[in-house]
Amino acid sequence: MEDKQIIAAYSKTLKKLRIEKSISQEKLAFKAGLHPTYISLLETGKRQPSLSVIFRIAKELGYLPNEFVKKIEEAA
Repeated sequence: MEDKQIIAAYSKTLKKLRIEKSISQEKLAFKAGLHPTYISLLETGKRQPSLSVIFRIAKELGYLPNEFVKKIEEAA
């Protein structure tokens, strides 16, 4: 899988799971210790998350990191 595909799958998955959990970008950002604008940039594929950000977001969405990555793989 190419980087662009990974970024697109991550963006799509993040937004989908956040909406399914009825969590706003602002609330997710606050709980994960991030800025709401950063969440927006991740969801639009304009930024790439670090591993620690992936872990923090996964936790706040109620997933183990490996479960979260599996969801991303399924979306690709």
